[in-house]
Amino acid sequence: MVPVFILAYTETNPLWTTVVGILLPLGFYTIFAALSRRSGRMVWAGFIFIFFSAFQIVLSYLFGNSVVATDMFLNLITTNPGEASELLGNIYPSVIAVCIIYLPMLWVASMHLRKKIEIPTPIRQRMIATGFVTLLAGILALWQGCKGEVKSVLRDEVFPINVSYNMGLGISEAHKISHFNQSSEGFTYHAHRDTTLNKREVYVLVIGEASRAANWQLYGYDRATTPRLSKRNDLILFRSITTQSNTTHKSVPMILSSIHTSQHNELYHRSGLPALFKEAGFATYFISNQNPQGAMIDNLAHDSDHVTYVGAPRYDMQLVDNMREILKSEPAQKILFILHTYGSHFSYHQRYPREFARFTPDDDVAISLKNTTKIRNAYDNSILYTDHVMAELIGTLESMTDVCSAVYYCADHGEDLMDKEDNRFLHSSPTVTYYQLHVASFAWFSPTYRKIFADKVQAARFNGQAPATTYSVFHTMADIASISSAYVEKKASLTSLQFDYNAPRYYLDDHNNAVPLDEEIGINAMQRDLFQRAGIILGQSRWCE
Repeated sequence: MVPVFILAYTETNPLWTTVVGILLPLGFYTIFAALSRRSGRMVWAGFIFIFFSAFQIVLSYLFGNSVVATDMFLNLITTNPGEASELLGNIYPSVIAVCIIYLPMLWVASMHLRKKIEIPTPIRQRMIATGFVTLLAGILALWQGCKGEVKSVLRDEVFPINVSYNMGLGISEAHKISHFNQSSEGFTYHAHRDTTLNKREVYVLVIGEASRAANWQLYGYDRATTPRLSKRNDLILFRSITTQSNTTHKSVPMILSSIHTSQHNELYHRSGLPALFKEAGFATYFISNQNPQGAMIDNLAHDSDHVTYVGAPRYDMQLVDNMREILKSEPAQKILFILHTYGSHFSYHQRYPREFARFTPDDDVAISLKNTTKIRNAYDNSILYTDHVMAELIGTLESMTDVCSAVYYCADHGEDLMDKEDNRFLHSSPTVTYYQLHVASFAWFSPTYRKIFADKVQAARFNGQAPATTYSVFHTMADIASISSAYVEKKASLTSLQFDYNAPRYYLDDHNNAVPLDEEIGINAMQRDLFQRAGIILGQSRWCE
C-alpha cells in the first residue's frame, strides 16, 4: 500500500477517485494475503506486486508524480546496462528506501515458509471478511462517484491495475518491435529524385539526445553554451520545434519514419529514412554513439548500407571522426549520414572530455536539490561539447569545395533540470513539461547547395519560426535531398514554402494516442507560460509575433 498512499498524495485527482484508488487495492491485498494458511507463500506469490510497488516508489522519487507508464517498461528493455547503472547510482536514496521496505519482508516470508508458520483460521476469516467489505466499499465508490468514467479510472488511476495495463501495452509494443521484419516486409517508398546533379552530394542528419532549447545560447540562454555556432551567420535556427515524444525509444523511430504522430501503429509496417535514401540511389551510413538496444531504432537503422556503433569513451566527436574517414574512401557520389549522438543524456558529467568543463563545479553527483548547480553546470558543458562537435562537422563539409552538402540537427526530446518552476528532473516522465518538449533544431547548407537550391534555403529561413514537431525531420531531409515519394509530405518539410501552418501539433502520449498540445496532457498554467515566453502558443498553429 505504500505506493498507493504516495499516489493518493501526489496525484491531483477528484476525491472519489482518490477514495477508490485506496479502497480497491486495500481490499484486494487483504483478501490475497489470506488465500493461503502459509503467509510466506502469498508474499512470494505476490512478488509481481512488490516489483510494481518498488518500481513506483523509485518513479515517484524521480519524477514526483504519475504512475509507472508503458514507456517505463519499454525503457527497462531498451536501456543499456551502462545507462541504467549511471541512473541508479544517482538516485540511491529511493533504491535504499525500496530495499529497506521490501527486502526484510521477503526475508521474513522465506523464514515463515522454512519454519512452516501458518496464519490461524479465525484471523484468515477476519482478513477475508474485512477485505470483501473494503473491496465492496471501493466498488460502490467507483460506481457512484465515478459515473461515466469507471473504465478510465480503473485503467489510469487505480494502482496496481493501471500498472498492469501499462505493462500489457509494453509487452504488446515489444512484440511488434521484435516482428518488425515480418510486418514491414515488402514495403517500398517508390522513391525517385526530382533533380540530377553532376556534383558530389553529402547530407547529414544529426539526432541530438536530451537537448532542450532553453539551454542553448543560440536560443537566448544567458550562458555561452554554443560559442562556435553562435559566431556563424549561415545557420538557420528552427525556434519552435517540439518533440512528438519525450522518450528516446519512441521519438527517434518517429524521427526516422515518415509516419504522422497519429499513425503510430503504421510505424511497424514501414521502412525508415535510410531505406528511402537507398531507393533514391544514396550510399547510407548510420553511426551511433549508443549501444544497440533491441528497439525500433535498431530496426530502422539496419536498413542502412553500413551501421556502426562506436566504442568507449563514447564521445560524440567520434561520430564526426568516423564520418571523416568514410568520406576519404567512399566512392559514392551521393551519401547520407545519420549520426545518433549521446548528446546530453544523463549522466551529463560523462558526456564530454574534461577540457570542455567550462562551467564548474560539475561533479558527477547524486540527483538532489542541493546538487542542482553542479548538475546544471554539467548539462551546460554537454551542450558546449555538442557545439564543438557540430562546428567540427560543419567545418569538415565546408572544407569540401564544390560539394553539395547540408546538415540538419534536431534533438529527440528535451530534459528537466530541477528547474525552479517544479523541480522536475530528466525526461520520459508520464506527464510532460515545456523543457522536455521544446527541442534544439537547426540547419546548415554549403555554398554550393545554397547556389543550386536557393529556393529551399529561402524556404528554410522563412520557416525558422514554423510551428513544427519532430514529424518534420523525415520530410525535411527528403526534401533537402530532392527525393519524392507518395510518403513524403511537402507540407511537413521545413525547406518547402508549402509547409502547413494550420496543422495542429501533436504529442504521442503513453498509450500511443496522438494528443494535440492544446489538450490536457499535464501542461499546467506555469508550463503554458514557459511555452509562450519561448514564442510557442499552445492551441494555436501560429507563433508569437
